[in-house]
Amino acid sequence: MNDKYGKRGVSFSKTDVHKAIAHIDKGIEPSAFCKVIADPADSSKGIILHADGAGTKSSLAYAYWKETGNLNVWKGIAQDALIMNIDDMLCAGVGGGFVISSTIGRNKSLIPGEVISTLIQGFEEVIGFLNSHGIAASSAGGETADVGDLIRTIIVDSTVFAGISKADIIANKNISPGDVIVGLASYGQATYEQTYNSGIGSNGLTSARHDIFNSAVKEKYPETYDNSLDSDVVYSGRFFLTDSSPVQGIDMGQFVLSPTRTYAPVVKKIFSECRSQIHGMIHCTGGGQTKVMNFIDKLKILKNNMFPVPPLFSLIQSTSETDWKEMYSVFNMGHRLEIYLPEHYAQTIIDICHSYNIDAQIIGRCEYSDSKSLVVECESGVYQW
Repeated sequence: MNDKYGKRGVSFSKTDVHKAIAHIDKGIEPSAFCKVIADPADSSKGIILHADGAGTKSSLAYAYWKETGNLNVWKGIAQDALIMNIDDMLCAGVGGGFVISSTIGRNKSLIPGEVISTLIQGFEEVIGFLNSHGIAASSAGGETADVGDLIRTIIVDSTVFAGISKADIIANKNISPGDVIVGLASYGQATYEQTYNSGIGSNGLTSARHDIFNSAVKEKYPETYDNSLDSDVVYSGRFFLTDSSPVQGIDMGQFVLSPTRTYAPVVKKIFSECRSQIHGMIHCTGGGQTKVMNFIDKLKILKNNMFPVPPLFSLIQSTSETDWKEMYSVFNMGHRLEIYLPEHYAQTIIDICHSYNIDAQIIGRCEYSDSKSLVVECESGVYQW
């Protein structure tokens, strides 16, 4: 494998992290996508307290904001930080009742108050959006810290709390031989999105921005990268931030900064119609298409009807010449949410997705195996884990 991802100081497998937490209590349902602990006040319920963020996407937002003066990119970063939590929690079965707190760490000499104000407004707008779709969410405030000794520009995270009835928890241990996998597209323009979404989400941005954008970004904004990295993996692409993208009306900066799509409105409808038939849900975030491997045992996952590779991921691969297997290990490659269930119910989910202008299809199936394995068959080849 090319392993440019590793050379940039990041890991899609996070082997050391998984080893560090291997012996920590896994909660009341270890196979759920998020850790669920017992509610001390109600034995019939569980609690999820989940933390995630926009990652290094905020570094690209910083460069784009400095280049264009467009503050709205920070609203996208707020959405990234929230939705990476919300959509993880959807996969555990949570459909609402989200209580949200934001955490922002900034280098005050580079990040002025107007950026903080726009981020906070962005958080509030996402919360308003969720509520407008019948998904209860509220803000519990947050923390902004000036940590210039630690942070080169800014890092934007959030923590989300929700309760869930134990009966509603989606346990991935129920994924069974014979189940099909319905994939929900990460790209396009949902009915509730204002513009085309490239599908990038908030994973793999360290590689995406360095593989897409050229050395002019490195020279103009050296604060956006770790200067201890080998120069051959730093902004080694061919595009500048405001170059045209493959989608008319969107420049390359906006293309790569597409806010992480939430599936919350869609999943709310899916839960109302067929929650009890769902055997598992996987959010294809860190680890891309291999994410499911963290949640199965004695199963072969065969993904043999993948979506066409969206333009952004094709562009990343062709520009960087990254090995295709690594691409599928880092990026979602076209679908970021997977629902595992008997085939009889698949069309109901597909129809619900289409009603929101989100493409969906059966992308594979589950087979019995003496061990766990994953096979991805796609236009570029066959890859096994």
